Amino acid sequence: MTVMLYATTAATLFALGLYAVLVRTGLIHRLLAANVMATAVFLFLILVSAENPEGVDAIPQAMVLTGIVIAVSLTAFALALLRYLQAADDEEDQTGSQDGRQNGPD
Repeated sequence: MTVMLYATTAATLFALGLYAVLVRTGLIHRLLAANVMATAVFLFLILVSAENPEGVDAIPQAMVLTGIVIAVSLTAFALALLRYLQAADDEEDQTGSQDGRQNGPD
């Protein structure tokens, strides 16, 4: 019963994340959706590890722990990159409007 609940939860989280990645237009929304998908994969790996008849296997747990560390660091890097791109875009908009020129094709 609990195995089916965890498997359903992992599949639902992955499906919701995939839907958001495909539908949403904002980059931050897509980044968060990818994190939801990664969380679903981590949950599934822990579920597979717990179902081992010989006892709990340490290798999937180590993979999940490594994946969490990598996901957090990549999320921080992506958020910093998005913030930098947003600031550069805002600066470009301000300099274009101060010169009296319009941005875009002539």
